[in-house]
Amino acid sequence: MQPRNMSMSGVVDLAAVKAAGEAKLKAEQARAEAARQGGGGAVSPSALVIDVDEAGFESAVLQRSTEVPVVIDFWAEWCEPCKQLGPLLERLAREYNGRFVLAKVDVDANQMLMQQFGIQGIPAVFAVVAGQALPLFQGAAPEAQIRQTLDQLIQVGEERFGLTGIQVDQDAAEGAVQAPAEAPAGPYDAQLEAAVQALDASDFDGAVQAYRNVLSDDPSNTEAKLGLAQAELLGRVKDMDPQQVRKDAADRPADVAAQLAAADLDLVGGHVEDAFGRLVETVRRTFGDERDTARLRLLELFEVIGPDDPRVVAARTALARVLF
Repeated sequence: MQPRNMSMSGVVDLAAVKAAGEAKLKAEQARAEAARQGGGGAVSPSALVIDVDEAGFESAVLQRSTEVPVVIDFWAEWCEPCKQLGPLLERLAREYNGRFVLAKVDVDANQMLMQQFGIQGIPAVFAVVAGQALPLFQGAAPEAQIRQTLDQLIQVGEERFGLTGIQVDQDAAEGAVQAPAEAPAGPYDAQLEAAVQALDASDFDGAVQAYRNVLSDDPSNTEAKLGLAQAELLGRVKDMDPQQVRKDAADRPADVAAQLAAADLDLVGGHVEDAFGRLVETVRRTFGDERDTARLRLLELFEVIGPDDPRVVAARTALARVLF
C-alpha cells in the first residue's frame, strides 16, 4: 500500500556512519569465528523472516547483522498500515533470497525496544548493519521505494562492511515454492492490485479511479477506503511547494485552504499529530461551510492513518470537544 506518510529517509547517510572501519573489522571477525565453529551454512527460507523479542534481540539481530543486513519491522496488531506493509516486507525478504533478513518486533510486547529505537509511530522500519542501527522509513511505503531503499542498504552493506548476505537452502526454497496454493483471489483483488500498481507509478488519478470502482460495488471495503484516502492525499501534495505552503499557512492562520494544504504536508512528512492538531484548531475557529470543509478533510486523514491508531483516537476526542 501507499504510505500513510512519506518520511522515507533512504540509507544514503550510511556512508557517514561513525566508526565504519571498526564495525567492518568486528563483522569480519564475527564471520570468521562463525566459520571456525562450523556456522555460516545454508539456512532455510523460513529463517529469512523472524519474530524477535527483547530477550533474543542481541543474538537474532545484533549478532546476525555481522553476516547480513537485518531489517526491523516495528508493528502492532491494531495498526492497519502495518497489516499492509508487513506481508510486503516478508515477500521481499524471500525474494531477495538471503541478501537481508527481516526481523519483526511487536511493539506492544516489546516496549523497551520501541523506546531504545525512539519509535514515534508505526509501522517504522530500521536496519542494523554490522551492529549499526539505521532508520529507513516510517509508514507503509510503496513497493518501488522500498525496493530502492533495500538495494541501497544491500549495496552499502557490501561496500562498507563486506556483508554479502547468507546462503539459502535452495532445495528447501524450491519446496516452499511447491507448497499448497494460496487461497482463491477475492472478487476485487485484480482492481485493488491495479490501484496499487498505479500508486507505485505515481499515477494517483488512476489509483483514485480504481479504488472508487471497488467502492461503488462494495462501499465498506476497508482496503479500498484506506487506499482512496492515501491516493487522494498524495495527489494533492505532488505539485506543492512545501516552503510556500508553510509560509502561506503561517501568514494566513484564518485561511482554511492554506491550513488544509499545510495539514496534508504535515501528514505526508510524518508529522501526524501536527496535521491533526492544525485541522482541529481550524474547525474550532471556523463556522458553516468552512468548518465542514476542515472537518471532512480531517476525517479523510483519519482514514489514511487507520481508525485504531492512538493518534486518531485522540484527535477524534479533540474534534468532538470543539464541535460539541
